[in-house]
Amino acid sequence: MEDLETRLTEDGSQTFYSKEFNETFHSKYGAKQESEITYIKGCNIKEQLTQKKYLKVIDLCYGLGYNTASLLEVYAQNIYDCFLEVIALEIDLNIPKQAIKNNLLSSYSSNIIKDLNIIANTQKLNKSNLNIELLIGDARETITKLLRSNFKADAIFFDPFSPPKCPQLWTVEFFERISQCLADDGILATYSCSASVRKGMMLVGLNIGRNCTVGRRSPGTLATKNNIPLQSLSLKELEHLQTRASIPYRDPSLTDNAMDIIKRREKEQLSSDLEYTSHWKKRWLNFSHSFE
Repeated sequence: MEDLETRLTEDGSQTFYSKEFNETFHSKYGAKQESEITYIKGCNIKEQLTQKKYLKVIDLCYGLGYNTASLLEVYAQNIYDCFLEVIALEIDLNIPKQAIKNNLLSSYSSNIIKDLNIIANTQKLNKSNLNIELLIGDARETITKLLRSNFKADAIFFDPFSPPKCPQLWTVEFFERISQCLADDGILATYSCSASVRKGMMLVGLNIGRNCTVGRRSPGTLATKNNIPLQSLSLKELEHLQTRASIPYRDPSLTDNAMDIIKRREKEQLSSDLEYTSHWKKRWLNFSHSFE
């Protein structure tokens, strides 16, 4: 069981710091705002709830429960004629339990906190208008349950720790599994703008675009199967996809540890003919200085 430290973010909401990954679970600019902007807004949740009779969501790396909490908050704001089904994946049940125990999600209503408490303690929540299930374990394994049931998500909240810290969930092979769980008109949202992440998504046939993020100048990423209109990448971002930074993480067996996945990518980068990322950075730095 990991020893968790509480951290206050700039929007007043709280999150945990993970010693194992040496990262906080959310942006320092705001845990709640990140869930609302990057995931709820990114996946067009309000529009989808209005337009559909049945909405399926995957909350990948449930963590403290912020993304599902913000989804429930939106769902409670109106009487939607839409049934909501959420499958959440999380490796450590201690995280949501400790979040409830330490009252870290106090910015949500008491009804939502009660729901989150039920989810943390029973790994499910069933009501007349919604079903939520929390699957505990390595997402590379638990995702197989969704594949077997042919689950097709209208929205995927893709929220693991960063690629250098948790490369296991940012590989081409895992994106392939995730894409199989995405509906033809579904949207995947993530905070990452890593060239390796974007290239990995593209290699499995996903179309990518920019996503809104909290506090940072760099955007996140949206991914779809069909040509759903997305904000286009800038020329700088497109060129980034032609550098060695774009070489994706790979995990052929979907069982490798983080170090092996990182070493495999580093080896591929060393033998690559792609442009050095440092050259790309220097070129764009000089370009920006030419306008000063």
